[in-house]
Amino acid sequence: MMLRDCYRSTFPLPLSTLVSVKMAQPNERIPPRVPRNIALSRLNIFSSPDSEWRELGLTAQLWRHRVDSDEFIRLESFSVPDLKRIPFEQAVLNKFTPVKKGWSFGPSWSTHWFHVHIIIPSGWIGEEVQLQWDANCEGLIFSTDGEPLQGLTGGNSQARHEFTITHLALPGQKFEYYIEMAANGMFGVGGTGMVPDPNRRFTLQTADLVVANKKAWALYHDFELIRNFIFNTPENTQRQHEALYAANEIVNVFKPGDDKSIEKGLRIAAEWLSKTGGEGQHHIIAIGNCHIDTAWLWPFAETKRKVARSWSSQVRLMERYPEYKFACSQVQQYEFLLENYPVLFEKVKERVRSGQFIPIGGSWVESDTNMPSGEALIRQMLLGQRFYEKHFGKRVKTYWLPDSFGYSGQLPQILKASGIDYFFTQKLSWNNINRFPLTTFYWRGIDGSKVLAHLSPANTYCADVRPHELQACINNNNDLDYTNESLLLFGYGDGGGGPNAEMLERLERLRNVDGLPTVKSGDPTEFFERIEKYSKPLSSYRGELYAEFHRGTYTTQALVKRGNRKNELLLRDVELLGTLASQRDPKGYCYPKKQLERMWKIVCLNQFHDCLPGSSIGMVYEDIHKSQRELAAEAFSLRHEALGKVLGLTGTQSLDEKRVVVFNTLAWDRTEIIKVPVEDGMPQLQQYSAVENAGYVLADNVSALGQTSYMFDRKIDVEPVTVETTHKGDFVLRNQYLEVIFDNKGHLISLFDRAQGRELVPEGRRGNVFQLYEDIPTGWDGNCKIIPQSIVS
Repeated sequence: MMLRDCYRSTFPLPLSTLVSVKMAQPNERIPPRVPRNIALSRLNIFSSPDSEWRELGLTAQLWRHRVDSDEFIRLESFSVPDLKRIPFEQAVLNKFTPVKKGWSFGPSWSTHWFHVHIIIPSGWIGEEVQLQWDANCEGLIFSTDGEPLQGLTGGNSQARHEFTITHLALPGQKFEYYIEMAANGMFGVGGTGMVPDPNRRFTLQTADLVVANKKAWALYHDFELIRNFIFNTPENTQRQHEALYAANEIVNVFKPGDDKSIEKGLRIAAEWLSKTGGEGQHHIIAIGNCHIDTAWLWPFAETKRKVARSWSSQVRLMERYPEYKFACSQVQQYEFLLENYPVLFEKVKERVRSGQFIPIGGSWVESDTNMPSGEALIRQMLLGQRFYEKHFGKRVKTYWLPDSFGYSGQLPQILKASGIDYFFTQKLSWNNINRFPLTTFYWRGIDGSKVLAHLSPANTYCADVRPHELQACINNNNDLDYTNESLLLFGYGDGGGGPNAEMLERLERLRNVDGLPTVKSGDPTEFFERIEKYSKPLSSYRGELYAEFHRGTYTTQALVKRGNRKNELLLRDVELLGTLASQRDPKGYCYPKKQLERMWKIVCLNQFHDCLPGSSIGMVYEDIHKSQRELAAEAFSLRHEALGKVLGLTGTQSLDEKRVVVFNTLAWDRTEIIKVPVEDGMPQLQQYSAVENAGYVLADNVSALGQTSYMFDRKIDVEPVTVETTHKGDFVLRNQYLEVIFDNKGHLISLFDRAQGRELVPEGRRGNVFQLYEDIPTGWDGNCKIIPQSIVS
């Protein structure tokens, strides 16, 4: 029994459930009418790779030839010890041992190199031959001279299994490659979830030579588009019924193993796809991207390899699809590529010149924007735009933050000063309470500066280019009255990867299909320029773009947040004192420009939106803690050197043993108690530490950006602290500035400012009460939804 006969029906049905109505011609046999639900099930089975009817369906016809014997593909492997990641040049010098398909390797985060020897079978003359490789983890194919060729992603999700060896095979032709396999998946080494499993192992399930049935693949792409249209558009439209009829007819004419039946199906699909929309259709600009979290469920070291895997795959696709455009932000990742894969970086530069590979964003990383200081946000742009200008000859105009956890109201001012006119995100689509009211609008900062903003109405930056995503650009668009264009970001993301050939095949077919918006590949900055020029007057939104979902970002991984702020301030001190030292001693002091640039890059890297907020795995924070400690030590040393020059000291000189010199690096006058080390022969200090060999000196009224010296033994005329107990048992502490009262349970019940005559704790209340709340997130423990709970203690 053929597949198409399994779901024929002979019983009468009401008109509303019919798939189609067709007038009979003389001597023509009309198929029995099929209930809609049966027809839909039939379509799903026809193109499913997992159906029990697979051998009778389309997916069984996608490959014409397949071999995996040692005669045609021979494998050798070398496992890198100690979880090291070594370069190609070092890896190929090691001894490789024979392995076969089915070989298992691990543990998590280890690296395994394969040497692949290929001979083309004699019967495959003139064919396009591909290597199909699946080890359920990530890999990168190299030529024998060390050039990265393409990334590989194993498993069934976000897969990239095929690598084209030759477009025109010759019998007996030989090829040789190296494949670096990383023992981690696209999303790290989690088992059934995101929690890392340090002992995962991976198996080389597929290592085959294959020849695709190109007509079957073409029909597969056509059929899947029509099927997706059927399942994601309203049922009561003529176009929807035509799609269901066309898809059903494709199933009807198909015969397993018969290429002529595939050609019939292609003609049926072409007829449906050839109908175009009118001039009033919504227009979508599709932009390939592969958002790579610079660290998240994997460490920074793995990101360097993810960049090479993802971007080499995109460069290879650009050779096959010359109209394809791919946008990529995060300048840090460009520098990773330049430092570790210089040959691939040059290929990227070629594609930048051709307009296919589009640098965007302008910032060093896609950072958090809530916790970094304003100065750090400026440094993000300064470092990023400098790199783009140096290596690509231009600065960018579009800020690109599709996945950060909210957007500070100071950004428009910083962006405009950085040469940025446009802003893109989609993260506000994650809001779980209020839907953000705008799609295309002017975002105004706290100072009135404005940038043109767009939030993709597809509500994703990882689209697959399917009809339902195009339809979402209309259904979720809040500003159709003002503009008829929107952006669609497509390609596998978060763990990298980017678009694959199937997405680009769909993009070609969906350019102008009746019943859907038009779509074409384009440059995001050109999209914004058209909006600016042709849209009707757009709405404005002032202040912070608040993301409602990720709201625990201010508390998680507090030590990282503290280290970030400390290092920001330390680098400011070094720059200030270094500038003054350069003026005071221009010949004897060299301003540490290169060191400071490198250190700012580290600070900016650690502000990535999955690092500073606290949503990464522990391995990432081990790296960050280490880098923050090392940076702080280096900054302290540089600050000490510069301060010595500012104060006129040499390496062998010291200050008068009877005084201390204090320099105020802040922009306002300060009075502080400072700690000084106690040395033999020092004058008597008024107060000493009980826990270390140090004492305290009052530095009062130190001018902004100025210095003052104090004698160690100077007497401070201050009212002594008094302590007394009231008849209620309360404890009263009093000095010339404050009067503080604690009750007999230790609660602060009064804080009186004597200078201002002001009580700070209302009568009957308690101050400085420690409260502990239980935080039970619905998603991830790290940084997502905050749910109000009652006080625990």
